[in-house]
Order: sequence, then structure tokens, then C-alpha cells
Amino acid sequence: MAKTRLNVRVDEGTARAARERAPARGMSVNRYIEELVRQDTGEAGRAFVEAAADFMKQYGSVFAEESGGGPSARAKPGVAAEREGTSEGRR
Repeated sequence: MAKTRLNVRVDEGTARAARERAPARGMSVNRYIEELVRQDTGEAGRAFVEAAADFMKQYGSVFAEESGGGPSARAKPGVAAEREGTSEGRR
């Protein structure tokens, strides 16, 4: 993909934050800003939503069962009571 040069002016605090955050995320300042713009335009958000929808199609019944909403949890009335005394029941 061809790159285009874009010069922007930001206040010193914003520039400092970008220079600190980019390496903390393992990327250049240019890449960091590019990623922020992509996120803002929804590319990353759409990919996340599609992946979450795919996950729920594949594992929704297992997730519901494990979280107490599936058929096996309803078939065992003591499951909720057993969880109350555990860290699972305190979430």
C-alpha cells in the first residue's frame, strides 16, 4: 500500500503522549496514529464485532451453559447455590 505524507500540528502534551504510548504498544508514532485513525473509522470495530458474532455462533450454547443459562444448568437446580460460595458466584 502506498503511503502519503501527512503533516499535522498538535499541542506538546498530545505529541508527548503519542511518543510515550507508541513504543509502549510496540510501534512507531506513525503506525500508532494510523491505528487510531483506523479504529476511529471503524475497521477494527467491525472486525471485532464479526469475530464476536462468529464466536457466539460456534460457542454460544457452551457459553450459555457455563454461565448458568443453558439446559444443563437448569436441569441441576443446585448449581447456582453451589456457585454462590465460590468466586464464580461473587462476580
